Amino acid sequence: MKVLVPVKRVIDYNVKVRVKSDGSDVDLANVKMSMNPFDEIAVEEAIRLKEAGIATEVVAVSVGVEKAQETLRTALALGADRAILIVAADDVHTDIEPLAVAKILKAIVDEEQPQIVLAGKQAIDNDMNATGQMLSALLGWSQATFASEVKVEGDNAIVTREVDGGLQTISVKLPAIITTDLRLNEPRYAKLPDIMKAKKKPLDQRTAADLGVDVTPRLTVVKVAEPAEREAGEIVGSVDELIAKLKEAGAV
Repeated sequence: MKVLVPVKRVIDYNVKVRVKSDGSDVDLANVKMSMNPFDEIAVEEAIRLKEAGIATEVVAVSVGVEKAQETLRTALALGADRAILIVAADDVHTDIEPLAVAKILKAIVDEEQPQIVLAGKQAIDNDMNATGQMLSALLGWSQATFASEVKVEGDNAIVTREVDGGLQTISVKLPAIITTDLRLNEPRYAKLPDIMKAKKKPLDQRTAADLGVDVTPRLTVVKVAEPAEREAGEIVGSVDELIAKLKEAGAV
């Protein structure tokens, strides 16, 4: 069984994002970039499936700028067998929209024929939460989103999903798209010997044009702004005073 894992290069989650002075975009100059945390979880789960003897090959794929090679090398160091980079932009500020990414991934899936696509449920930069679902629609495959547990039993995947009301367990027929939630696992750290070995693992580089996919944006960013600062709180002396304050504010 082959598992395909899409990974995205994003601003490191420890970095405080800055907005450009003209409000046109987020400032990415000299900013540390890393693998999207949800994608790290997907890579870890794919590797665990391989270690359990269920998966035979783990292929990481990334869509974006050429520097995304670094992200793919991280996936290879963690345990992926090979990687595919689809260069779809020259500027790091160009974010490839979910539909274009899904179309590119469909082309890769058609070539690679994996039984499972394990993807992060969303990227922490744009929080779209759409690529996995769109890929499922384009392929006509089953989908199991927000997975907190994954078991493969024969031709089916038993997936426990995180939903608003708690947990939901479903069975989906393979091939399938599975998107990962935070509680699925805790990703491992890459060891130095594995980082060195990753440099020799195969990394195929292509372009979106090679796959016949148009990545022209459909959306236009009008303005980017910092979140409004929170106002200072107010300490009250009793429950009655709290209720009175809430009534004044129209909250109750």
